[in-house]
Amino acid sequence: MTFYLLVALIAGLVSFGASWGVLRLSHRFKLYPGIRERDVHTTPTPRLGGIAIVIGIVVALAIASQISWFNLVYADPFPIIAIVASALIMLGLGVVDDLYDLDWMTKLAGQLLIAGFLAWSSLQLTSLPIGPDGGITLLSPTMSLIVTVLAVVLVMNAVNFIDGLDGLVAGVTLIAGTVFFIYSYLLSIDTAQSAFNLASLVMAVLLGATAGFLPFNWHPAKIFMGDGGALVVGMLMAVSTISVTGQIDPGIDRSQLVPAFIPLLLPFAVLIVPLLDFGLAVLRRLRAGKSPFSADRKHLHHRLLDMGHSHFHAVLIFYAWTAVVAFGALLFLFWAWWWALTAMVVGLIACTLVTLAPLSRRKRIEAVAQSAPEGEDDLARFDPLDAAAPDSLDEASLEADAVATGLLDAPTATADPDPALRPEESR
Repeated sequence: MTFYLLVALIAGLVSFGASWGVLRLSHRFKLYPGIRERDVHTTPTPRLGGIAIVIGIVVALAIASQISWFNLVYADPFPIIAIVASALIMLGLGVVDDLYDLDWMTKLAGQLLIAGFLAWSSLQLTSLPIGPDGGITLLSPTMSLIVTVLAVVLVMNAVNFIDGLDGLVAGVTLIAGTVFFIYSYLLSIDTAQSAFNLASLVMAVLLGATAGFLPFNWHPAKIFMGDGGALVVGMLMAVSTISVTGQIDPGIDRSQLVPAFIPLLLPFAVLIVPLLDFGLAVLRRLRAGKSPFSADRKHLHHRLLDMGHSHFHAVLIFYAWTAVVAFGALLFLFWAWWWALTAMVVGLIACTLVTLAPLSRRKRIEAVAQSAPEGEDDLARFDPLDAAAPDSLDEASLEADAVATGLLDAPTATADPDPALRPEESR
């Protein structure tokens, strides 16, 4: 564990320094696009943070190759070389997109080629936890290639789709990645193998590089990771997951089957929010006759902002959902299933209440306004659903006016959110 922490620390320090350098260079040479209609930020901000993340990852992997404890991981260097090459190519494609807005077909073609290259380099899903009598099904070479490519492309785009708020992808990666690292590390020990393995190493350097970048990406963000960073983060999370399957013994006892395949299920659990957002976005765009990769302002983080959450609160809500599902899945390894399930359900209920809190407050304002005596012409402005209500009135102004005119009691004293934290547009 000490050496994993060491390489993570190296990745973090390098990423932090590289983030500062990329930020300075971006402003000096004005390497940032203009504000788009769907953007949250209101001032031009560089989107090249992915460069700093990848630099941190590559440097940490290079140093790890010189540490004797990782000799087993580097005994066959080709997978590591394939991962680094794929990350650099994916970064290049993402950076070009961040600067010049590539069409979705070009980006998808690049993702498929990179995923295919990773699969060709032996990083493949070789088995699935399904089969006769609860057994394991070994995939044919062709099916293994197809499933691997689809999984990598799916996770890459799911992570990229939620990259719409400051610190969102970085924070979700840290939460989900920490849970996955803990499991991959424990799995290596439990299967009587060395604690040093490719999956844990890749995740450790990813966590370190992401942590080093987060201070520059925290709200209000000085720099974004952009498509280049988000796609690489998603790719490495998928690769780490796929690498774990190499630790699974196809002849494993049936009583150990479910614990052994948690690494296959865990990434989908910890990425449930981005995967859900990705699925809803694809369905929404296809129903509208648009490309599934076209941009819009209807992602889950956009909806949280529209509900009345501040930028900061929306990010924390995403963190909370990710933490509950990720750590809840991990609890099944240590607690009886009913205790783990109970803890997860309680956490999900709490997250739901916090997520829907602005709707309850808004409904209370509308209910009071709609039940007011007829003839009071100015009361229509307290009902956002009324066609005569001005578009400029937001929830905060409605509540303030309702309190001022006596329709609602004054709320208890709380610290008002910083108006600067309430975005005017969506990224």
